[in-house]
Amino acid sequence: MAKTKQHYQCQQCGASHTKWAGQCGECNEWNTLVESVAAAVNAPQYKGFSGEHTSVRPLSTVVAEEVPRISSGIKELDRVLGGGTVPGSVVLIGGDPGIGKSTLLLQSLASLTENNGLNTLYVSGEESASQIALRAERLKLKADELRLLTETDVDKIIATAASEQAKLMVVDSIQTVFTADLQSAPGSVAQVRECAQRLVRFAKSSNTAVYLVGHVTKDGAIAGPRVLEHMVDAVLYFEGDQAERYRLVRAVKNRFGAVNELGVFAMTDLGLREVSNPSAIWLSRHEQPVPGSVIMVSREGTRPLLVEVQALADETVLNNPRRVTIGIEHNRLSMLLAVLNRHAGISTAGCDVFANIVGGVRITETGVDLPILAAIVSSLRDKPVSRDTAIFGEVGLAGEIRPVQSGGERLREAAKHGFKRAIIPTANAPKSPLQGMEVIPVSRLSEALENI
Repeated sequence: MAKTKQHYQCQQCGASHTKWAGQCGECNEWNTLVESVAAAVNAPQYKGFSGEHTSVRPLSTVVAEEVPRISSGIKELDRVLGGGTVPGSVVLIGGDPGIGKSTLLLQSLASLTENNGLNTLYVSGEESASQIALRAERLKLKADELRLLTETDVDKIIATAASEQAKLMVVDSIQTVFTADLQSAPGSVAQVRECAQRLVRFAKSSNTAVYLVGHVTKDGAIAGPRVLEHMVDAVLYFEGDQAERYRLVRAVKNRFGAVNELGVFAMTDLGLREVSNPSAIWLSRHEQPVPGSVIMVSREGTRPLLVEVQALADETVLNNPRRVTIGIEHNRLSMLLAVLNRHAGISTAGCDVFANIVGGVRITETGVDLPILAAIVSSLRDKPVSRDTAIFGEVGLAGEIRPVQSGGERLREAAKHGFKRAIIPTANAPKSPLQGMEVIPVSRLSEALENI
């Protein structure tokens, strides 16, 4: 292994310094120098992931091979990953403390070891071996053959994984791992970046799949440098509240599958259990129609989902009415209220408006626009929307109803769950009628509200 030396690199201009200083001497920016590791001048030439010297060759000579994926033993996790784990890939999983990251990975490794006989390695830098054993016993996992390592030195972790010939390794967590080549504390920007880089290089050279557990900040982003998410092949986020039963795993980056794919799990006494039909759990189906409740057909990743959109418009006592959203973007609600006032003649200037997606789901697509406005008008007029009506569509600033992706799949999902009526954009209208469902295509916001 080549000798290393420490230097300090400016994160603004990239200049290298032998000593730390508060201000970069090249760009004069303050507090931008971060400790880094540089190879010595006499270090050997860099080698590729295969261990051989790299060479330039035409793309046409490269053979594109489909690599068989490793099933995690959990269908919902395989769905989020795009069909399973790709050998040699690096997956970063982030989420709030106690939401179930370690539990999900421990269940997956136990299933792989028991059913597939795969060599796996669970590396823990936060818990002792006895704590992990107690968790496995509490979850009633068959983990007799699961190999466990409690270590935080990244070089020792890589050496152990190589000697064990592990095909899949979990590092829990990347913020606790360190390298002795850096003087900074574990969890610092330099340590996280350098340790992640070494683990990524090991995964590519040995064809070992690596899962990295990442801590998150109070804003919900993964702690450490942003480059960490660029280095890995997939980034998964746990969503949901610890007080709620259901947990969501969303793919925000995936080089081997669909982005924004969603996996749904239920937290039980025996760990996380996958939910095969999430639409059924998010539909409350009130006994009597209630104002301000609308069923929307969303699309998360590769499958449509039925979720309930709720809104409450109440007379305000404040000079500036409140606009509160849960599960949707706050600025989008403000924009939609302006469109509602301008093109439908319905003002909410004297009302506090609250919008919520039931079940802790976060909707980022534009198909939620028309359901939100329908729920707001329903609450304002105190007139409930029919329980067997599903709605989706994007609302433009000119008051037009714009189409959304995969309208046919959304309609079929709504029909499967017994909905008899659907209000959709005109461009999403099916060419042939759906049996048992009345489809009402609309092109303007005023037309949609009249039909609703």
